[in-house]
Amino acid sequence: MTNIPTDLLRTFVAVVDNRSFTKAANSLGVTQPAVSAQIKRLQSMLGDEIFDRTVPGVSLTPHGEVVINYARRLLSINDQIVHLGGSRRPELVIRIGTSSDFTVTLLPDILASFRARYPAVRFNVSAGYSEPLMRQLRDGEIDVFVGLSNGEPRDAHQVWPAPLVWVRGADVRLEPGETVPLVSYGEPSVYHRAAVSALRAAGLEWEEVYTGPIMASLSGAVAAGLGVMPITRRRAVDGGMIIGDDLPLPALNHAYGGIYVREGGPREIYEQLADEIAATMSRRMPATPLGVAGLFDGKNTAA
Repeated sequence: MTNIPTDLLRTFVAVVDNRSFTKAANSLGVTQPAVSAQIKRLQSMLGDEIFDRTVPGVSLTPHGEVVINYARRLLSINDQIVHLGGSRRPELVIRIGTSSDFTVTLLPDILASFRARYPAVRFNVSAGYSEPLMRQLRDGEIDVFVGLSNGEPRDAHQVWPAPLVWVRGADVRLEPGETVPLVSYGEPSVYHRAAVSALRAAGLEWEEVYTGPIMASLSGAVAAGLGVMPITRRRAVDGGMIIGDDLPLPALNHAYGGIYVREGGPREIYEQLADEIAATMSRRMPATPLGVAGLFDGKNTAA
């Protein structure tokens, strides 16, 4: 049995009512590519075209005419159920993309404080790599993105340098020119790319001895002596890790932390949340000489 998400039907109705994908996007507070992606997904689930592509503008196929009528009825029933007993739908759901490490540490407290002042706001948080999350931001599928990038971002709402260092286990030693045992999230993480870039530039060989999904597993592998790993200096200090400044390893380029806000929608409240995330972190994490650094850790990388 196939269950069709109501948000796809609501997008479909918006396109038909506005007779335009662009106007529908504006009315829904998302981007036009996001609307197109949702319509494509709906058509895939239905197994047939709902728009007549042979004529200009927005025109329904016979199948689409049937679907729009059922869609209106389903959405009406959905909204009636939501309002039963005088309940009220939340005014706003803010969709946030970030790294798993950051999600587990600072973000919940920040969101709790924000919601205490705005009780009608809810949050939907997803974790992953920056490349797909940045695409989701551009397509209007998430509203705020928090993460690391290898290069200095140009379109972030907030940005700061995050110096990277090598960390090692207590008994790990390397000889000059020795093949470097690397611990990381793997491609395409910021840490992995920074390590590979530095090692390649220095003409050093490396082998990926341990690739893991979460920071706890990676730090455990480093502590056990499996290899070395790049990480933000702040995370290394806070985690009591041994910084490998005494190892014959090349310096790592800085990563950059950033908070990004999507175009469209209630951007003012998105930006307010972004500012509060940055302000809260600056209070809770001491700044380095280069600024508020190393606050975002995890498997993120910019395009």
